[in-house]
Amino acid sequence: MIYEFEVPGKIIGKGRPRLNSYTGSVYTPTRTKDYETLVEQYFLLKYPRFKPFEGRVQVEINANFEVPKSAKKAEKELMLENKINPTKKPDIDNIIKIILDAMNGIAFRDDTQITKLQVEKIYSTSESVKIKISEY
Repeated sequence: MIYEFEVPGKIIGKGRPRLNSYTGSVYTPTRTKDYETLVEQYFLLKYPRFKPFEGRVQVEINANFEVPKSAKKAEKELMLENKINPTKKPDIDNIIKIILDAMNGIAFRDDTQITKLQVEKIYSTSESVKIKISEY
């Protein structure tokens, strides 16, 4: 079984936990929670009768960033041919963290099952994250 889906729209990285200085409690930023819910919803839309993987899991994440409007024509071609990659925020580790946290307990029991991970930031005509989760 392979779970493969796409989350269109602006890519958000995992935010740092924040401290409420008034109450002293730690919380996850709303933007982070909202994006995790969005990823979860796109997964559930495509796989309403999913079954979490029990064995070792492999995850592939392709973060597609839109080509900047300010880029020259020659640069745009190189970007779309994957000869120039995005070196902008969010950081790749924050993209990984938010996707895996969103899928934890849904596509797989726990993220400790993930033993193989492939991630790439590339330029595309539209912004989205493509996720492929499989058991191997």
